[in-house]
This record gives sequence, structure tokens and C-alpha cells, in this order.
Amino acid sequence: MNKEAILDYLSDRKIWYEITEHKAVYNMAEVSDVNLPHPEADAKNLFVRDDKKRNYYLITVKGDKRVDLKKFRKDNSTRPLSFASERDLMEVMGTAPGMVTPFGMLNDRERKVQFFIDEVFLGKPGLIGVHPNDNTATVWVQTEDLITIIKEHGNQVNTIQISNK
Repeated sequence: MNKEAILDYLSDRKIWYEITEHKAVYNMAEVSDVNLPHPEADAKNLFVRDDKKRNYYLITVKGDKRVDLKKFRKDNSTRPLSFASERDLMEVMGTAPGMVTPFGMLNDRERKVQFFIDEVFLGKPGLIGVHPNDNTATVWVQTEDLITIIKEHGNQVNTIQISNK
């Protein structure tokens, strides 16, 4: 699904969203140059895999947080983790580096990716901003709606606490 397909998907299901078009951004440092209407809800997404390439994980946290993969591994009983390759990202999520997003899981035909979302997004205002499979826009949706979309697609969803490092 590309950007237009994501927006159509949301509209067809009558899911509220707001979109912010902006220059292409490839990392959180570049996001700081963009004027976002809800910076407190901006998300950072890490696509990782285990050392056997059997399990893939999307970890979504607030943009200012860092994720300690060793701690994540211990807390979630995974094998050793590393960032997935560009090839894995394209084959599994249908996106390229700089465009990692929970909406990429809608391209995950085999439901390989487990979604881990920081519970802080469930607090007020319950909003999250992620790319619509395109890094020239940010889509703002209710966190509960995003979780429902991913669960309905068939991917496992886990709400976790990520401390700010």
C-alpha cells in the first residue's frame, strides 16, 4: 500500500486522520526541521530482526526516546536483535529506509512482524503521528485506531513501557 492507498483505507473505514505534508525526512534529526502540528505525538519506528531472520519486530516510540535493543531483548525474551536490512524492509514491509511505519505492516502478507508500541501513546491525547508509507507526510491518527488496524490485519500487537534513555 502506498500513501494514497493508506489514506483511502482510513477514509473507507471512516477513521479520523489528519495529514501533514512536508519535505522528505529520513530520520528524527530531520523531523526537527519540519513544523508539525502535534510534535508531542510524533513517533520513531525501528524495524529489527532476530539473528536467525525468523522474527521481525517494529518498535514504535516517541521521537525523543532511545531504544536499548539489549534491554528490549531481555524484557521480551527474543533472540539477539539487529536492524533489518533494506532488502528485508522492502520484502516484508514494502517500504524503504526512512519510511518505516506501522502502516508498512499492511504490506506484510505473511504477518511476520510483531508490533511493539510504547504505552505512552495511549495516554492523553491518545494521538500518534506516523508516515503513510511515504516520508513526505505524517498522518495523525488515534493510537487505539492504529492498534485496531494492525490487529485486524493479523499482526501481533504488544503494548510496552519504554523508558527514556
